[in-house]
Formats: sequence, C-alpha cells, structure tokens
Amino acid sequence: MATLHHYPLDPFSRRIRLWLAEHEITAELADELPWAPRKPFLTLNPSGVLPVFVDDDGSAITGVEAVSEYLEESRASKDGKASLLGATPVERAETRRLIAWFDVRFFREVGRPILTEKIERRFAKPEQGGGAPNMTAVRAGLKNIRPHLALIGALLEKRNWLAGDELSSADLAAAAHLSCIDYLGDVPWSESEPAKDWYARIKSRPTFRSLLADHIRGMPPPRSYADLDF
Repeated sequence: MATLHHYPLDPFSRRIRLWLAEHEITAELADELPWAPRKPFLTLNPSGVLPVFVDDDGSAITGVEAVSEYLEESRASKDGKASLLGATPVERAETRRLIAWFDVRFFREVGRPILTEKIERRFAKPEQGGGAPNMTAVRAGLKNIRPHLALIGALLEKRNWLAGDELSSADLAAAAHLSCIDYLGDVPWSESEPAKDWYARIKSRPTFRSLLADHIRGMPPPRSYADLDF
C-alpha cells in the first residue's frame, strides 16, 4: 500500500489527503513532526518537507506540488474520474492560480504565523524552536485572514465552486489551509456568509471526514470544528 508522510495540521498534507479521498485512493498515513522529523524520514527526504508520497513501488515523491502532479498523471488519468484541475486549459489555469494563492499568499500571511506560533512553539523543544508564542505574529495572521475570506466570497458570487462550476483542487487547497486555522477556532466565519456556506458544503463531503477526526494530543479542537452545522 502507498504511504503518505504527513502532519495532521500541515495544510499541504491535508490537500493531498483530500485529493486521495476524492479519488477513492487508500494510502497509509505516517505522522511526522515538521519541527522534529525522524531520521528515517530524513533519509527518505533530506529536506524534511511534507508531504511525501511513497508509492507502491517505493517511489518517493516529495513536496505538495510534485505529489499533486504525480497523482494527477499516475492516478487521475486511470480512475475514470474527471480531473480536479479542470477540463479545459483555461479552467486548469484558474485552478492553479487559486492553488498558488492559498499555498503561497494565504500560508505566508495567515497559516505560517498562526500555526508556527500556536502549534510548533507549543510542542517543539527549546532547541527545536519551541517556547512562548509571538502573539504579535498571531494577531497579524488573524487580521490577515479577513481579506482572504472576502476573496472567497467574491469568487462565489459568480461561481458554484472557487474555480468554476465543479469542485476542483482549488477548493481542496483553500479548505486544507482554512481547516487548519479552524481547528484552532480562529476563522471568523461571520465575516463572510458565502465563504461559510462554501466551507459547510465542502466540510459535509464524505472525503472531509478524516480531517474532522484529526485530534492533536493536548490540543483538542473546538466543538464547532467537527460540527457540520457550525
């Protein structure tokens, strides 16, 4: 069986988990701590970057974009399902544009400061960068999330899903990033009703259940995290 090396609150790993679930592909999950990767994992991937997908034949694909493209080429073209990148060059370009928006800009402005300060610093040892969180960085991340919710709302005024009429990897990327922040109870859903309605739709999909079942020891999510009627 294939293996996905991941961390439950790593948004890039979550995107791949959602993609695999949408394509009904089973993979064993191997937990890795981003701030303290195990030696066997570093042997597999010296950069220590998550996620890493190890296929049935032992091929190790590292990094979210490489894993995503590998799965599209090796799996999506064979399972008879529509590509989550889109059907036309224009649709695929828009999907990739939005994936980049969330993987780069959202993560830089929101995800990295909040997750680093509230998760990594809490659980990492001092020599691994652990310690008291920088609340200035957290507050900046919480402030920055609002324009991203507004962007989602603006897109949904014209579309059924973020990149068009059908669910795409853009929705998976956005949901993966937001779900990590939602695990901490830090998404101000009241700021955008369209964004909240969209998240409720994707959160209600069977493929999202494994994410809602995630539980970080010592840091349980708020009740609303797994509540489909939040």
